[in-house]
Amino acid sequence: MSNTDPTQGQQGPSGQRPGHGGQQGQPQYGGQPPYGNQPQYGGQPPYGNQPQYGGQPQYGGQQGQQSQQPYGQPQYAQPYPTFPPIPTGPDGKPPLWAPHYGIGFLGAIKRFFTKYARFDGRASRSEFWWWLLANAIVTVVLYGGFIAALITWSVANSTTDQYGYSHTTGAPPFWAFGLLFLWGIWGLGTIVPSLALGWRRVHDANLAGPFWLISFAAGFAGIVFGCLEPNPAGAQYDRPDQR
Repeated sequence: MSNTDPTQGQQGPSGQRPGHGGQQGQPQYGGQPPYGNQPQYGGQPPYGNQPQYGGQPQYGGQQGQQSQQPYGQPQYAQPYPTFPPIPTGPDGKPPLWAPHYGIGFLGAIKRFFTKYARFDGRASRSEFWWWLLANAIVTVVLYGGFIAALITWSVANSTTDQYGYSHTTGAPPFWAFGLLFLWGIWGLGTIVPSLALGWRRVHDANLAGPFWLISFAAGFAGIVFGCLEPNPAGAQYDRPDQR
């Protein structure tokens, strides 16, 4: 009977003997599995199955995602506030606190003095220009009458001496100074309502009242303000509670 080991002479698949080194089933050098079965570096899943950076879900898969406008279409802000139309009374006229568009000559004069010192609210272009015409007529009658009286008196009472110099005798008529006095009273009495009317006129164009003060430095500014189109947003200056 031979003492030869039965395992001697038998070689494994890679040419190693099973019992060599006292270990069976030893893997290849370094303990690495065959090529193709190695796990990816760092244990990451295959390409295409990786989550996005930060663990966020892919675009389009968000839960509760709200509808978005197409790219390139801006989101507009809220539209301008709307204001209710101007009410009218049984006679078809607006209340005193509101502008009266299309008012007539006499109505504008009455409204001018009724709203004597009211700086709130608005004034239409009709109110403004009818008053400007009325003021011009009064100025022509009173102050123009005074100038005309002086000229008439000067011509009627002037004489020319032998040297060609003119001399006026006598005194101007008393009534001429009466016209000048009335014109002064008229000017003083209409300063405040005229300022208030201009103040309300720029309100009708949705401008702050102090803009009217520019007309004192530049007279043509008053004409520009008087021609401005009405702006419905000027209703912010109305005070319906003050009738």
